Amino acid sequence: MRRRDLLKSTAALAALLTPVVGLAKPARRAPNIIVVLCDDLGYGDVGAFGGTTIKTPNIDRMAAEGVMLTDYYAPANLCTPSRAGLLTGRYPIRTGLGYEVIMQNDDRGLPLSEVTIANALKPSGYATALFGKWHLGHLGAAWPPTKHGFDTFFGIPYSHDMKPLSLYEAHAGSEVVQAFPVDYPTLQEQFYQHAERFIEANQDRPFFVELALSAPHLPEHPRPPFQGTTSAGPYGDVVSEIDSIMGRLLAKLKALGIDDNTLVMFTSDNGPWFEGSTAGLRERKGGGGFDGGYRVPFVARMPGVIPAGRKVSSIASGIDILPTVCAFAGQPAPAGVLLDGKDITSVLVSGASSPHDEIVLFDNENVVGIRTQRWKYISAIYYRGMMMPMALMGYQELYDVQHDPSESYSVAETFPDVAADMKARLDKAKADFAPFKHKDIPPVFKTMRAGFEHMQD
Repeated sequence: MRRRDLLKSTAALAALLTPVVGLAKPARRAPNIIVVLCDDLGYGDVGAFGGTTIKTPNIDRMAAEGVMLTDYYAPANLCTPSRAGLLTGRYPIRTGLGYEVIMQNDDRGLPLSEVTIANALKPSGYATALFGKWHLGHLGAAWPPTKHGFDTFFGIPYSHDMKPLSLYEAHAGSEVVQAFPVDYPTLQEQFYQHAERFIEANQDRPFFVELALSAPHLPEHPRPPFQGTTSAGPYGDVVSEIDSIMGRLLAKLKALGIDDNTLVMFTSDNGPWFEGSTAGLRERKGGGGFDGGYRVPFVARMPGVIPAGRKVSSIASGIDILPTVCAFAGQPAPAGVLLDGKDITSVLVSGASSPHDEIVLFDNENVVGIRTQRWKYISAIYYRGMMMPMALMGYQELYDVQHDPSESYSVAETFPDVAADMKARLDKAKADFAPFKHKDIPPVFKTMRAGFEHMQD
């Protein structure tokens, strides 16, 4: 980030969050923070980002009242690593959760040594809660989320297509974890209702809420009021419910009188899976280094602080949320923690250039892509069930994503100097992150692979 942009945005944020000397109004307290994280929502599933099939009037209105980041990347193209990256501000390979997703009999989990957003905000007196999908470890020390700085948790341990599945509730300071049966069509509604009650109970103090919806991940379970209401089948019906939840959330904040002191961020953990729209971006969830798996909607809204109606193309990532939230809370980033994320306050408040010189893209624990503001370099693609390194074929994939967002045409031969620079960046990232890779794949995936191979025989 240019120093001029940083100073400008910091001054603007300070002016908006600090009371004017001499006025009778009390000092503005630290802002509330809400992150709404969808599961497998595509870039093209939201009207404000070009979607036309599913109507999302509430999210579109949120975008009109805030800022849209058009080039925002989820921390990974799969669920578990993406959620680890968002909560810690670190590339997920650093946390040990960069490989695939946590399965039912998988004993991996987010290490207690990792500092989450909830941990980071506790020194500033924040009440913290997570409602919805966790998927960062349900066996051993990582479970429940109240061990990671959250005061309250109500939700599910992993994706709602995994069984057995129960709802769980836990509170910090108690060893009791209550379990409840799952009613699939009402899951999202239950997550929202618990979040709303928490917000009401903590409206007089700063709070952090992660509302981690488990939709529109397959299989979809539309709640009856939304069932059959769109032309996009059950998937569209569920997205319509998500949109309704966003409308209710913003209305609740206004009714409580805390709307202008609450930063609300809306995004997705990765791109769409078998259903959903990438809006023309190449590939989908888990699809290697192309944008369809990573680039997702991102909207931030805080009236009076974040200007309305702004669309910003500065590159950003889910790993930026932790340092940005700390900046909004008026506190430094966690001490002694190596963060990969950057504070994007200036991007949100003043539309500044990205603080990132580059964003590294991983497929599992492999570095497969580098994104700068204009360019994208990819080292391998999936072909007939295998990851094919293009370098072995003497071919380079360099894309001018500002002019070719679909990543359809490599311009490596047209811009050889750029290709050489981007390849050097990718090679350096591979070397930097190589020490963090597992020596072997987690045992649960060895068993799964053996099962798949047997099924194919």
